[in-house]
Amino acid sequence: MTVTSESKKAYWRATIRFTLSLLVIWFLVSYGAGILFREFLDQFSIGGAPLGFWFAQQGAIYAFLALIIIYCIGMSRLEKKYGIEG
Repeated sequence: MTVTSESKKAYWRATIRFTLSLLVIWFLVSYGAGILFREFLDQFSIGGAPLGFWFAQQGAIYAFLALIIIYCIGMSRLEKKYGIEG
């Protein structure tokens, strides 16, 4: 499959959109849940720990691992869709 200039531009736009979406989720989980919304989340608990504290200590790490997996799968799909060899 020949990769055209237009296909490369479309791939790049899709890559930027996908990456920015994941960065927004990353920000909301790390900064939002751990700092900004901590007081609200502390009304709830997981395993006896307030939810805001849990997100700051454990939840953000799990979210980051999930985002890495989602990124790998998503980029593989984009590469296949646009015929990019990765």
